[in-house]
Amino acid sequence: MAIINTGSIHKVPFGQKVAFGIGMLANQMFPAVLGIFMVVLVQDLGFPGWMWGVLFFLPRIFDSITDPIMGFISDNTKSRWGRRRQYVFLGAVIMGASFVIMWQLYRENGIDYNFTYFLIWSFVFYLGLTIFSVPYVAMGYEMSDDFHERTDIMAVAQWIGQWAWVIAPWFWVVMYDKGWFESADVATRELAIWVGIVCMLFAMVPAIFLKSKSTLNENYSPLTVKNIGGSLRGILDGFKEAFGSKPFRKLCIATFLVFNAFNTIAAFSFFIIVYHLFNGDAGDAGVWPTLFGSVGALATTFLVIPIITKMSKKLGKKKTFMIAQGISIFGYILLWFLFVPGKPYMFILALPFFSFGIGSLFTLMMSMTADVIDIDELNTGQRREGIFGAIYWWMVKFGFAIAGLLSGAIMTLVGFNPDAAVQPEGAITGLRAFYSGLPIAGTLIAMLIMRDYSVTEERANEIKAQLAARRKD
Repeated sequence: MAIINTGSIHKVPFGQKVAFGIGMLANQMFPAVLGIFMVVLVQDLGFPGWMWGVLFFLPRIFDSITDPIMGFISDNTKSRWGRRRQYVFLGAVIMGASFVIMWQLYRENGIDYNFTYFLIWSFVFYLGLTIFSVPYVAMGYEMSDDFHERTDIMAVAQWIGQWAWVIAPWFWVVMYDKGWFESADVATRELAIWVGIVCMLFAMVPAIFLKSKSTLNENYSPLTVKNIGGSLRGILDGFKEAFGSKPFRKLCIATFLVFNAFNTIAAFSFFIIVYHLFNGDAGDAGVWPTLFGSVGALATTFLVIPIITKMSKKLGKKKTFMIAQGISIFGYILLWFLFVPGKPYMFILALPFFSFGIGSLFTLMMSMTADVIDIDELNTGQRREGIFGAIYWWMVKFGFAIAGLLSGAIMTLVGFNPDAAVQPEGAITGLRAFYSGLPIAGTLIAMLIMRDYSVTEERANEIKAQLAARRKD
């Protein structure tokens, strides 16, 4: 793999940050809406908990396997459009089309047919997600070599991307309002068409508007089927080398713990609100499940991201991470006490604190990953944004798969029955215990791992100076 001279970009034009951020909106809208729609499989189409867990698990395992391969392909592509843009565009098309198709589920086809149909099209969707997201994330890492500018880039992207989590929960209102649709499964079939097309267009924006230089003259191996197959050992070696970086390994494991402890229990908020606060009546629950997600995302958008961005410049990225995660633990504790039957408005008081954990995570971690990639270049002479991005998101997606499997297992363990109007005694209490306890445990372990993370601003600037001197030689 050749050395790539990325140059030194200190201040990225705001328009370029926005173009990258619009891609993040698509990158987050798909999983946000997917999380909403997945409830319909249990609540309305009658899927048992184990099927729900499998549908979370298997496609994401497939996704986690294809990510490093896509990272290798992206890093080694010779093209007049550069290494990334064409894949971002192609992935956008596959994602959008397959998302529409996989939600065309009809109750009369039966659970077994719908399960198989959905599983097959999930594999196609996640293949498109890999083709899009791996080079897309790598494009963000390449945009600047400045320690704080990287945080600003990711902050803008996460600010725009957070609107997915503001908007998506309102689908619950639309789906369960008889004035809009006769049933939630009908709603998902129609809404998926709009989501798929609009998000496909958003995902194309970085491919069209982000600048990239030609790599036609770079010294890469031709990406033939034979060479890609023969490069699997190289992919595994690159994976091992990247994950062998102690700072990078800490970022991956901490993200795995925080993000996927949250994702294991994320869908439980709907069931807790409906069954604990409103005795199992989704109609009576009205907008409250929506407000839980939407208000939390608004807190992230207008409170968490601006505060985190400023804090990281004054206190450093690691210390900001520790403070933010500590605040989120307080939020999870509050949620145990503030899910009060008859007083659904109480949980809103916990949401600003709760939002600091997930809301700060990717702004900080993606910025820190870019810093670690510089260390890798210093040590190896290679720019491997694709493989580092693929490995980082492999950890996220593999954990997401485990989270989906655990969600189904927890529902089964506590005795939650989606077909029952009234849940068995202790089922909802069990969900609530996991809802607060599991993220607190994951966050505490992540903070323990990050306590000696060593890439400070001073160290990052030293590395940048060494790289600049090397590029002049």
